[in-house]
Amino acid sequence: MPLRPRALSQPGRANTLPSPKAVPVLRPRALSSYSKSALEDELSCPVCCKIFTDPVVLKCSHSFCRICLQHFWNKKAAKRECLVCRRKCSLTEPMVSLALKNVCDAILQEQKSPGSANGASKPEALCATHEEGLKLFCQDDEEVLCCVCQMSKKHQGHNVCPLEEAANDLKEEMWQIVIPLKKSLRCLYEAKQECDDITVHINNQKQQTEKQIHKEFEELHQFLLKEEAARIAVLAEEEEAKKQMMKKKTDISRDILTFSHAVMSIENEIAGDNNHFLQNYKNVKRRVQVTFHEPGNVPDSLINVAEHISSLNFRVWEKMQSIVEHTPVTLDPNTAYPCLSLSKNLTSVSNTGTMKKLPDNPERFDHFVFVLGSKGFTSGCHSWEVDVSKNNDWVIGVVKASIARKGKIAGCPEGGLWTIALSDGMYTAMTTIHTLLKLKGHLERVRVKIDYGAGEVSFFDSVGVAPIYTFNDHFTERMFPFFCPGANINENNPGSLKICPVRVAVWNSASW
Repeated sequence: MPLRPRALSQPGRANTLPSPKAVPVLRPRALSSYSKSALEDELSCPVCCKIFTDPVVLKCSHSFCRICLQHFWNKKAAKRECLVCRRKCSLTEPMVSLALKNVCDAILQEQKSPGSANGASKPEALCATHEEGLKLFCQDDEEVLCCVCQMSKKHQGHNVCPLEEAANDLKEEMWQIVIPLKKSLRCLYEAKQECDDITVHINNQKQQTEKQIHKEFEELHQFLLKEEAARIAVLAEEEEAKKQMMKKKTDISRDILTFSHAVMSIENEIAGDNNHFLQNYKNVKRRVQVTFHEPGNVPDSLINVAEHISSLNFRVWEKMQSIVEHTPVTLDPNTAYPCLSLSKNLTSVSNTGTMKKLPDNPERFDHFVFVLGSKGFTSGCHSWEVDVSKNNDWVIGVVKASIARKGKIAGCPEGGLWTIALSDGMYTAMTTIHTLLKLKGHLERVRVKIDYGAGEVSFFDSVGVAPIYTFNDHFTERMFPFFCPGANINENNPGSLKICPVRVAVWNSASW
């Protein structure tokens, strides 16, 4: 598992460094307007912070000393990219900047021959008191003097030297001061750039997480709408069935019609004259002889409201388990090595072999392909199952919270890891001296169990229901689930490590 070098700034980040590191454009008339220090700063290499020597320019317009650039690429084994903006360099050799080289050579030549000072044409500065030329420098008082000032009582016995000599010495002294200052400034720029990049990553995390939340709730909304429609349909079916039952089991309407005709016949006969009434009496009496059947009560004629409403939320939640999974452990993407890929629900991890552009935050592993669980344990018993059937190179277990995230670490309890591994077809308990595990067959699912109080980390074959190995120790800090899907990417190891979901059960204590 090779350690990847950290560059001066992370790949792909926006160039927020000062523009003077790009190739300067110097016009003849503007050259005289530059102060010497400002001009030297414009012509300084971003690596060595000195005036360019044999300068080369990249496609992104940033320039470096040829030796500095090659030395950085060779020493750090870095990709061929710009040290300032991280743009990849596709050229076999950087392009020599002749114009920049000529300017830098002229400056360096000028520095080597102080006799050809630029300021030769400038008027000589005079002492304000004696109107003599300022040619001396008092090192004790740090003042510029003329010859008369040197003889005054104020400067008697002081260390005095020629002005040019003092200027050269003090400029060299200040140059030695400014070099670390410039390097510190570059560190500050890089720290600012790191903060800006983390801010961008935070915004991306927020957008992706918000999108995932919307997706999860949309699935729940669709499930609830479908379940609501189904239950309304069941209610409508019961309503129709009850109505049909009432219609089939009662003949009240027919009896009402029969008795209405009988009543009307009798009333009509009574309203006629007596002679006609008496003549038709026998026929009418016989015709209106109808039998009365008292309407009977129909059982279960009402809608069973309780069946539809009782514990509705709970029953919907129970049914919702068909689309909802619960895993006792989820992964923490902020700890994942940049080439690891985590599923959207943070329950599986695989090694893609491709480095992503992620912040190098303190929690993230930068050397090994590791990722931790999102929550740790400081007490109690906890367990989870890991599907390892699709992976032939893995390490799983628990680690302590203070495990080193940067650089190499010892993969044993002394290094803060209690794990087992599969590598080259052999199962191993990662003890101080690795313990070879003799297992029957190939592990498909492994149960990891930690008993914090007892100081035990145990591993079991979930399919064969057999113990694999148990670590015994004493825990004093928070412990986190640990996963490593392997560093080897090939056709024999294409799979991921997946945390298995568990079934949720509701315990009704009232039934006891």
